[in-house]
This record gives sequence, structure tokens and C-alpha cells, in this order.
Amino acid sequence: MSNPYLPLWEYIPDGEPRVFGERVYVYGSHDNAGSDKFCDYKLKVWSAPLADLSNWTCHGHIFHTRDDRDHKSDTLWTDSDLYAPDVIEKDGKYYLYAYLMDAKGCVAVSDSPEGPFKLISQYKYNILDGKGEECFGNGWFIDPGVLVDDDGKVYIYCGYERSFVAEINPDNMHEIIDGTYQDDIIPVEEPFTFFEACSPRKIKDIYYLIYSPRKSSRLVYATSKSPTGPFEYRGVIVDNGVDYPGGNNHGSICNINNQWYIFYHRMTNNTIMSRRGCVEKIEILPDGIIPEVEMTSLGFENSLSPYKITPAEIACILKGGCFITEKNVTSRSITSIIRSCIIGFKYFDFGSDFSSETMKFSALVKGNGCKSKIMILLDDYENGEEIGICGIGSDDGVYNAVVKNVTGRHAVYFVVEDSFGGWFTDMFKGRHLFEFESFVFMK
Repeated sequence: MSNPYLPLWEYIPDGEPRVFGERVYVYGSHDNAGSDKFCDYKLKVWSAPLADLSNWTCHGHIFHTRDDRDHKSDTLWTDSDLYAPDVIEKDGKYYLYAYLMDAKGCVAVSDSPEGPFKLISQYKYNILDGKGEECFGNGWFIDPGVLVDDDGKVYIYCGYERSFVAEINPDNMHEIIDGTYQDDIIPVEEPFTFFEACSPRKIKDIYYLIYSPRKSSRLVYATSKSPTGPFEYRGVIVDNGVDYPGGNNHGSICNINNQWYIFYHRMTNNTIMSRRGCVEKIEILPDGIIPEVEMTSLGFENSLSPYKITPAEIACILKGGCFITEKNVTSRSITSIIRSCIIGFKYFDFGSDFSSETMKFSALVKGNGCKSKIMILLDDYENGEEIGICGIGSDDGVYNAVVKNVTGRHAVYFVVEDSFGGWFTDMFKGRHLFEFESFVFMK
């Protein structure tokens, strides 16, 4: 399954991946296409069998703050939107830690990782350090991330512009144990610059805290030998704003079939609010370091096939103002394409066919009343090898080109130029040329 790894109509940002039994589950917020705000009043969960990461199942709505056609609200004290949750397993039960905007957060429980989850309680705590309701962000427990340690102790990490950690009573899973509270577990100063999106993991004897730094589209991490620190800043894992319309980021790492992944999200619809879940393979070195990875179109795949029709919306490079937009649940395209826009995909495996000198390229577009052209480059959008040019007409349709035969594994970039020419060409430099829907190579 390529990026985004869920069905392309689904918007699940802030993904917390968890392996329970023979399946991987993703718990996250729920965005809407073209929305003017983050999240909504429900949480959903998706899962896939470990043996088939291309086969994702939706388990529906698992928790609500408002009535809908099938459910009553789970939170009588608020109807505020639900933000980034986490789910952990302890003693055969599954606990959902919910962040409620402008309201006290809460904990819910289920006998199944698929939910639905039933409310246990709001978070309960009695902070004796004189900070009162300022602790845990006025009780919101923003972006809670929960760790069940090997000794049975349970830790919750949270925060916005300031980080917190505390122990949870393992007997009830919602009560903060007196005397365990610490703030600024991750400093706001350089190089940490903590902002939000706490997600703890323990790998062997190292504690990792993945989070989002201030004024950034990155996910970074810090490590410690103790669940309560001190933590050492280690670096960037992924940045969703590299050659792409970036925005906030939130996610975590997960080991699936002995391969480590970073789950994160990317923006669509020319807004930072409509976010879709993505995933990249990562490596954890023997010393615990996670080298930064690039953003790709691959998801769980090793390579994409250029000989299958590729939806344009899985582009991982969008430069020059173009963006992905959803017209309806079945139709999404790259729009606002103007002169010099760059659209890129990583990576395709063209195989080892040396028998031909050329192959055919076809692009499905929605025309916008003017002519343009796509330069097709390999491996680099500035200095890569140009293998052909595809002319795009003024009308809707499929446009074709004969291009150089390609072998091996490559990134593919489309650099767009208009075909106006003449004395007044600069008058049209901001003209929207076409909408890009899909493409394919054929030998």
C-alpha cells in the first residue's frame, strides 16, 4: 500500500500505530476534506493484518463527543472536538486516552483493540506543587501518549508549548499518582524546542519520546535511560514540509514484521487541516540513532509499478503552488498547476527491459482552456535526465507521449510549463493550466 496508506478518501492524522496480536492498529484524529478546522467529534480506528499491510479495515467510530445517527455521546460534560488519542493494552484490556479541546480529558476502555470504547472517567489528579489547574494544560492532557513499562508502571506524557509526564495508577488507569508529576520533561529551549505531539516508546533499554518541535513540520525524537528523563535530543525523523505544502506533524514509530516505520501525516486541499496518514520505513541503528528519512510515495511498498495507473494524488513532491484537492469522495486531483510547478513521485521500479528504446506515457487531466506541457525527468527535478515531453491540450482527456525507455529504480518528476509564447506570455504566468488526475507508463 502506497502513501497515503489508508483509502485515499480517509483523513486520519496524528496516527498512533500499535501492534496487538496479529494486526497493526492506527488510532488518530479524524479530519475532513477541505475543512477550516482540525479534527471533529469522533475517533476512528483502522487495522491491517501483519501478513498483508495492503488490506486495511475500518472498525468504525470508537468514541464520540456528540450524538450521531448511530451513537450517543460518550462525554456528558462536553461536546468539544476530539483530538489526537492514544491506545494501550494492559492486563487484557485496551485503554483509550482522549484529548478533548477546551475540556477535561478522559479515559475509556474496551475488551477489544477495535473498540468501541466505554468511558471510565475524566483524568483524576491532585497536584501538590502549587501550579494547580495549569498542570497538564488545565486537565486537557493535550496529545496524550502512554507507556506501559516492563515493571507494570504506567506513564502518561502530554503537553502543548510545555511538556508534562506523570505516573498513572495501574489499578484504575485514569488517576495520576501523587508526587509523580514533572513538567518540562522535554525543554522548550534549543535544541529540543518542544511544541506538542508526545509519543513515548521503549526499545530495549532506551526510552524514546517522539514529538513535534516549535514552528516546524518535523517529527523529532529524544532518548533517555529512564522513563522520566533526563532526555537527550537526537534529531529529525521525518519532515512533511520538504518540497511539499507542510504543516503540523504528529505520529510515532512502530515495529511491524521486524521492520521499523514512522507514521506521520501530510496536508491536502490547500489547508493545514485536511491531513492524511502516511508511513515511511526507518532504521534504528545499534546505538539507538534513527537516521532522518525522506518523504516518499511508497508507504509500505518497496517500489511502485510505473505500469499500473498511478493516481496523481500520491505525489510526495508538490512545488510552485499546486496542491491536492478532493472534489468528492471518489475524485481527487492535483490542482492550481501553473508554470514551473513540480510534481514528484518516489520511487518507481521500471525493471530491466533493455529490448526497446522507447515507451509510451499517458496522463489523464482535466483541461482548463489552455495548452501546456510536462517535462518528464528522472531522479532530480532540476538536473535529472529528461526522458520526454508530454503536450497537454485545453480540454479534458488523456494525453500521450513517446518517451525514452527506462530501466531500474527512479524518482519521477513532472515539471510543468505553459505553451503561451508571444509578447505577452508573462501576463499568463499565474494561469491555472490543468488538473492532474493520473498517469501510466507503457512498454
